[in-house]
Amino acid sequence: MSNDELLNQDELDALCKWPTPAIANAIETFDIRSRTTGFTGSDVVCRFPELGIRAGYAVTAKMRASIRPEDDPDTVDRDLLIDAMLTQAGPKFVVIQDLDQPAIGSWWGEVNSTRHTALGGVGVITDGGVRDLDEMREMGFLALSKHVLVSHGYMHLVEVGEPVEVGGLLISSGDLLVADQHGAIEIPLAIARDVPAAAAAIEEKERKTIAFYCDPSYRPGDRIDGKYP
Repeated sequence: MSNDELLNQDELDALCKWPTPAIANAIETFDIRSRTTGFTGSDVVCRFPELGIRAGYAVTAKMRASIRPEDDPDTVDRDLLIDAMLTQAGPKFVVIQDLDQPAIGSWWGEVNSTRHTALGGVGVITDGGVRDLDEMREMGFLALSKHVLVSHGYMHLVEVGEPVEVGGLLISSGDLLVADQHGAIEIPLAIARDVPAAAAAIEEKERKTIAFYCDPSYRPGDRIDGKYP
């Protein structure tokens, strides 16, 4: 990713004024991808909806917790993930694909949330588990996960920096993500700076429709220019 592609904080804040459904609507207007792709499915749930909307760039990894790391030939050093966090500019989402399905052990809890907050992380998106929910909530670390788990099992990383699939969403390192209580959505960098204005235009149109039906003078069957708004 070049410096020209990287959004500044004001541009990221502009994205965070819009919930992910509004962003999805805005992306549709550019006809840049199918309306059925680019976002997580319903199996990945936001654990702290009260934390609002966050934007960040993906740092990807894959994990396993069902076997001891010393018995797994694919085990890689966890420092690779820290190095990846340090390499990626801007706020970051750590995106972890859990190769154990259903998940056995959680990589994410108080310690890793503290560590990755210090490295510029704003949250985790995983089809694995999270735990230490009270502590994660208190530090404001957004968590979208498929599971809530008790144990960390034999958690270890098996890959860092390669594309992952979480909740049906294909994500590469450096992808721009926005996440909130609805889920996570990837925003194509080519249109990222134009998305807030597109969302505002759709909102204006929707407000007019809502105002029509909320008007005290409205009667069922009323139309505008012969059409139902």
